[in-house]
Amino acid sequence: MTTDPIEHSNSEELIDPISERPGFDQTESRVAILGHPIHAMSVAFPVALTFCTIGADLFYWWTGEPFWARAGLWAVGTGFLFGMAAGFSGTAELLLVSGIRARAPAWTHFIIAVCTLALLGANWGYRLTTGYIDAVLPYGILLSALSLGMVALTGWHGGKLVFDYRLGTSKSS
Repeated sequence: MTTDPIEHSNSEELIDPISERPGFDQTESRVAILGHPIHAMSVAFPVALTFCTIGADLFYWWTGEPFWARAGLWAVGTGFLFGMAAGFSGTAELLLVSGIRARAPAWTHFIIAVCTLALLGANWGYRLTTGYIDAVLPYGILLSALSLGMVALTGWHGGKLVFDYRLGTSKSS
């Protein structure tokens, strides 16, 4: 006779000690305009501009046209600056909302986002100091590809926070 250890366990329910903390269910955005979370509204710009940067780099590699190298410089610089703005609003949400702050996935998203901003800043700085045309190949396009991967990872984690955990939304349930 085989017995299933799960079947014969002592029917105790596991309790997450973090979820018992006061404020765990408070996940509504506190950094918002008319109920619309600023962080959620502002992340679209650095994401799109990171895609534009890799696109401009690829077009420069394909055509050799200096316009694309200059476009990549502007895209990564603007993406970095908009990313900093999105990062400030996201950091404010993380620190001000106890239900967000209590969850480990929010901190994971924060750390990955900071690394992404560091890559975008390094890419922009490299292009500014090296010259936007000379910087594209090979290191600029490599930094752009790494940034794109990091943006995708950051966005995936951020999406999970919103859609799976309902963090930073106007209604938590």
